Amino acid sequence: MQAISETKFKFPNQTGFYSGKVRDVYYFGDYMAMVATDRISAFDVILPRAIPDKGRVLNQIAAFNLEATKGLVPNWVIATPDPNVTVGFRCQPFAVEMVVRGYLAGHAWREYRAGKRILCGVPLPEGLRENDKLPHPIITPTTKAAVGHDEDISREEILARGVVSPEDYAVLENYTLRLFEKGTELAAARGLILVDTKYEFGKHKGTIYLIDEVHTPDSSRYFYREGYAARQQAGEPQKQLSKEFVRQWLIENGFQGKDGQRVPEMTDAVVESISTRYKELYEAVRGEALAPVAYTQMLERIEQSILNSIKSVTLEGQKH
Repeated sequence: MQAISETKFKFPNQTGFYSGKVRDVYYFGDYMAMVATDRISAFDVILPRAIPDKGRVLNQIAAFNLEATKGLVPNWVIATPDPNVTVGFRCQPFAVEMVVRGYLAGHAWREYRAGKRILCGVPLPEGLRENDKLPHPIITPTTKAAVGHDEDISREEILARGVVSPEDYAVLENYTLRLFEKGTELAAARGLILVDTKYEFGKHKGTIYLIDEVHTPDSSRYFYREGYAARQQAGEPQKQLSKEFVRQWLIENGFQGKDGQRVPEMTDAVVESISTRYKELYEAVRGEALAPVAYTQMLERIEQSILNSIKSVTLEGQKH
């Protein structure tokens, strides 16, 4: 069960490196190459074992959705030279994640169930049940924590603290709602409901770009449209297409990322089952089976793809 747990490349003209929860990022001046590793995180904790094929599943779903939405909102991508690699502009990220919700699920439901009727400054009506459709999509931003957990924050707090300027935040809201509308259309074409998702944005030379991954099962929650209404009416759980199954497995085994808790043992069977679920997610979202790939010399292939792509991008940039 081979998986890419990390990369440690050293490139000519490399200006920096950052290892995130699940991605390794190489900087080259105005450009960057992002490697989607097979690391997996939940509750803001990197789990001890990597999941075979997870990285390329998410990177290819993201590439598809970034291509499908680039006419609506400019995004950071220049090329996807390898199933695990995306190359694009290096942007200065905004310190908030734009979470948008069309249904009452996940964190929003847990807050609502606890009695909260205002989420990130947005009022919620009484009488809602888990997974009910909201009257209209709502934006519930979170802070982007370098260490530890992200925290809910309201539009008013963001502006009051000067985290984002009023002018830029208006653009982020507009882009967020446009992307969610498009994501909803793309999901419907696959027989899915886009329940909630998050978008990240950054600036490059004064322009606001959509960055990171988009509409993947790690950044989004999907329901299956068929049977949604009947399950909701009967008070039954919805069939989900997201990383929620990983979180549920952890919760059932006594882990929610809290102090003193230990990650349950990830046996080969657990790792294989998670890998299988990610391939199923790919098939559901993309409408095609994930092509097999040889893991022999995988790192060499990824390294070469970055070298070639950055060389090409840099040469092209010098022409302009």
